[in-house]
Amino acid sequence: MTENMVTGDTYMNHKRIALLVSMLLLVGVSASCRGATSPNTPYESEGEKPTEATNDMIRETLCATTEEVDTHPVTEPVTEMETFIDEATGTVYEIVSNPIHNGGGDPWVVAWEGSYYYCYSAGNGVSVARATSLHTLQPKGTKVYSAPANTAYSKEYWAPELHYIRGEWYIYVAADDGDNENHRMYVLKGTAQHPSAPYKMVGQITDPSGKWAIDGTVMELGGELYFIWSGWEGDTNVAQNIYIAHMSDPCTIDSERVCISVPEFGWEKHGRPYVNEGPTVLQHEGKTFLVYSASGSWTDHYCLGMLTLTGDDPMNPDHWQKESEPVFRMEEGVCYGPGHSSFSTAVDGSVWMIYHGNLVSGSGWNGRSVWISPVTFDEDGKPDFGKPEAEVRFPVAIKP
Repeated sequence: MTENMVTGDTYMNHKRIALLVSMLLLVGVSASCRGATSPNTPYESEGEKPTEATNDMIRETLCATTEEVDTHPVTEPVTEMETFIDEATGTVYEIVSNPIHNGGGDPWVVAWEGSYYYCYSAGNGVSVARATSLHTLQPKGTKVYSAPANTAYSKEYWAPELHYIRGEWYIYVAADDGDNENHRMYVLKGTAQHPSAPYKMVGQITDPSGKWAIDGTVMELGGELYFIWSGWEGDTNVAQNIYIAHMSDPCTIDSERVCISVPEFGWEKHGRPYVNEGPTVLQHEGKTFLVYSASGSWTDHYCLGMLTLTGDDPMNPDHWQKESEPVFRMEEGVCYGPGHSSFSTAVDGSVWMIYHGNLVSGSGWNGRSVWISPVTFDEDGKPDFGKPEAEVRFPVAIKP
């Protein structure tokens, strides 16, 4: 151990503080506070909602502070952490306490040129923050896009994703005019060769159906591009399915949409409407997996499912094999409602999942915070996501 070791008492104090902050620093703020709106899906029952007393405390605390997000170029850790070295590999680890920060949902992180970039909603727009290590990311970044007023895409910016495709930076994000039924996917394009540079609106990205759409992501496979998102089959909020379509370029869909996943198992049907959302592509040693979130995001039962591409045509639903059980779910007493993941790598090449979860059971959208977890692969190349952990060993350096 090094002199940076955190004592047990200090650690417990940090966890107690995290518990309190998770109840106070929210992303789902009341519209009366700063114009924010709740996610798209209603509660199935009153019993699944956070208590009104909790919400009142949250609103009172947050409405007292109306400052915009800080614009620091780099975020750094705020506490020292226990460090140790694996002498066999020379890998230096830090013991990281989850969550890595409170009050965040739908985390999207990419690694680029030795830094990590965290893309997140910032009011009616998008911000990007940079950190030198994955576990030190904080939502204190640069606002790279602000929506104009009185358009179809002026409000409710949800789950932005940052992608570097064919030499250009793009952000894919859901937005609407203040009415959730009008949520559609939009593309922003970077104005420079840097993820934190300003972005300009390209426009809506849609298939010919033009139906409700959120949580869009891009898959590159065999030199082709595919857009994958969560959408409604019709014009009413009955269920959210996962759809895929071919892209002619990073801003254009050139095919009909194809449904590749619907909520069908019991673990996908907690809360109404039924939900499949947040698709994320994970590729490893020539294999392609699609990790998605299932059940209501406001419930403790929000979890991750997975599809495996078993054929050579991702536009063919029969070429996707769905797991019959969740691959990542709540751990009683540790984390509730874990879901909406993205993936990145550490300095030793290990794969890490970034996701949101809740420290407090029943706290719904108001209690979301950002967590990290290692991903391993079995001898057949299939990912193993383990379970949510209060502490993880994160690789920060490799000694020569």
